Amino acid sequence: MELLYDPEVWVAIAFVALLIVFGYVGAYKKVAIALDHRAERIRSELDEASRLKDEAAKLLADYKARHASAEREAQDIITSAKAEAERIAAEAKVKMEDFVARRTKTAEGKIALAEAQAIADVRAAAANAAVAAASTILSQSVKGQVADDLVNKGINEVRAKLN
Repeated sequence: MELLYDPEVWVAIAFVALLIVFGYVGAYKKVAIALDHRAERIRSELDEASRLKDEAAKLLADYKARHASAEREAQDIITSAKAEAERIAAEAKVKMEDFVARRTKTAEGKIALAEAQAIADVRAAAANAAVAAASTILSQSVKGQVADDLVNKGINEVRAKLN
């Protein structure tokens, strides 16, 4: 009978009595239903989390594809811009060379024209000097009307030949 004086025995008896009261009241069913509801809620939250994870993975893949597409597009733009810049540089070089060639040709034409003008001026000066010299020589050596006719005729011929 010493067992009745032991506090652990009374705790065990109270526990068993409590379990019997819970069983009589139906607390086990309520606890089981609550646990089932909680398990269902956790399962639905896990399903929702899985669905959100799949959706996030799809979005990530979509954004990665968009990023790759944007990178390719940027590379294409850079490549075309470089090609366009090279083409423009080549056109500018060709235009510059053409401009220099035309300016050189124009300058050479002006130089040739100036040379021709200088030669014509020298010939004209030489012709005038020759006419003056011939006129002086002939006027001193030939006298009279015949001399005047010869001088005029000679001057006209010299002018015609030298010019």
